[in-house]
Amino acid sequence: MKIADPLKDNMYAELAKRNLKRQSVRTILAAIGIIIGVIAISSMGILGNTMKLSVTDSFADIGDKLMVYPAPGEESISEKQIDQIRKVAGIDEIIPLRSHGELIEYKNKKSFGSVYDIEESGLANLAELEEGRFFKSGSTDCVVGSSTAENLEVTIGSKIVVDDSKLRVVGILKERGLGFDIDTDSGIFTSSAMYDKLYPDEDEGYNSAIITVDDIDELDRIQEDIEDRINKKDELIMIFATNMITESIDGVFDAISLFLMGIGSISLLVAGVSILNVMLMSTMERTKEIGVMKAVGASRKDILKMFLLEALFLGVAASLIGGLLTLGGSYMIISYIMDDAAYLLKFSNIVYILQGIFFGIGTSLLGGMYPAWKASRMRPLDALRYE
Repeated sequence: MKIADPLKDNMYAELAKRNLKRQSVRTILAAIGIIIGVIAISSMGILGNTMKLSVTDSFADIGDKLMVYPAPGEESISEKQIDQIRKVAGIDEIIPLRSHGELIEYKNKKSFGSVYDIEESGLANLAELEEGRFFKSGSTDCVVGSSTAENLEVTIGSKIVVDDSKLRVVGILKERGLGFDIDTDSGIFTSSAMYDKLYPDEDEGYNSAIITVDDIDELDRIQEDIEDRINKKDELIMIFATNMITESIDGVFDAISLFLMGIGSISLLVAGVSILNVMLMSTMERTKEIGVMKAVGASRKDILKMFLLEALFLGVAASLIGGLLTLGGSYMIISYIMDDAAYLLKFSNIVYILQGIFFGIGTSLLGGMYPAWKASRMRPLDALRYE
C-alpha cells in the first residue's frame, strides 16, 4: 500500500519551498546559523557527558562497597565487631585491613608505599594480577602494585626490603588507578603472619574494613543494619558508602553538561535572530504577493501556514545537517582524545544530538512566528498599494 505524502500536493508547502529557493543565499546563511547552533549545543552536551561516562567507568568497581573506620577516639576495629558485621544479611564479603606507611627498598632504589595485611581472597576481590600469583596464607611472600613495581623495577622473584625484612615478590597487580578503598597501585600486600613480623608492637585490631555487597540497591539498608548493631550505645565505628562518590560525580558532570549546553545555546539564539531577520525581509519583499493571495481568497490561516512551513523546512534541513556533522565531528574528536569512540554510541550521547536537532527546529519556528503572524495580519488593499 502506497503512503501518501501530505506535503507533496500541498500548494502552501510548494510555495514555501519555492520561496526558500528563490532567496538561496539568504536561506543558506540562515541555515548555517542553525547548523552552527545545533553543533554547538549537541557537542557541548556530548563533551560533558563523555567526560562523565569516562570518569564513572573508572570508579565503576568502587560503588558497591562500604568502608568502615574506627570512630574518633577509637583506636581500631575489633575482631568482635568484625564478627558482628558478618552477621548482617546481604554482605558478599568483609575484608578487614591493617596498614602501615613504609619506605620500600630494592637494590639502590627506594619508594614509599603502604604495607597491607590482607587475606588472599580479599585482595583477589579488590584487584587483578598482571603477572605471577597471590601470596599464600602464613607465607613471607608479597604482592606489589604496578606503580611500586615500575618505580623499583622489580620482577617476579625479586626480594624487596621492608623495615629491614626481606619479602619475595610473587605477584604484580594490574594498574587500577585512583580508588577509595585501598591503594592497589603503590601498595605492598602480605599475609597476617608476615605483617606481625614486620610490626610486632602494633596494637591488635584493624585500621579499616571493606564490605562488598550482593546488591548495590541494598547498600543503604546494610549500612543502617551495621550501625544499629555496633553503635547501639556509643559511636564505635564510622561507615562511608562509596556510592556517594559516584553520585557526586554524576551530579557534578550533569551540571557541567548543562552549563556547556547553555553556552552552546547562545549560538542557537543568534540563529533565531538571523531567521527572524530573513523572514521579516521576505515578508516585506512579498507584500504585494501576499495581497494578491488574500484578494483571491487566501485566509490568514493559509498565509500563516505558508510562512511557518518556510521556517519549518529551513529548521529541519539545517538541524539534520547539524546533527550529522556533530556525529561525525564527535566521533573523530573522541577517537583522538580517548582512543575509544564507543562512548559516542551511548544512548545518553545520542539524546544530546536529538536535543540539539529539536532545539534547532524549535528555534527556527520561533524565529519565523512573528513574521508569519505579521504577514497573516496584512489587509489586502494595503498590501496591493505597498511600494
